Amino acid sequence: MIKKISVKIKRINENAKIPIYGSYHSAGFDIYSNEEYELKPGETKPIGTGISLEIPEGTTCLIWDRSGFGVKGIHRFAGVIDSDYRGEIKIVLHNHTNETFKINKHERIAQGIIQDYYRVEFIEENLSETQRGEGGFGSTGLN
Repeated sequence: MIKKISVKIKRINENAKIPIYGSYHSAGFDIYSNEEYELKPGETKPIGTGISLEIPEGTTCLIWDRSGFGVKGIHRFAGVIDSDYRGEIKIVLHNHTNETFKINKHERIAQGIIQDYYRVEFIEENLSETQRGEGGFGSTGLN
């Protein structure tokens, strides 16, 4: 069963597009650009969405790449929106290609997922032993 919560949204720009889900079972909702921009090769740029969110306390909004952008070499940086942030949501995009990439107004540029989180209390002490131990990258034999 899919859980539902309510999230308040405000259009900072009257022409901003409200996020929507691509399908009923989509985990992430589509987030849209509220501006046009030509992202040059190697450039990183925050792209405005024209919206702000009131994310419920105890949850965060995680911003993820759109797979359609990822295969074209366009990726997002930064991606945690805290529940006390009320400013415009901006998606930081980076062009990993050698070509200029045009971002159109009202184009899907990222996806957001609302997720619960835990407030961690760190306790400094010795850690328990495991079979894997300190084995890092590739140490489980699964390549």
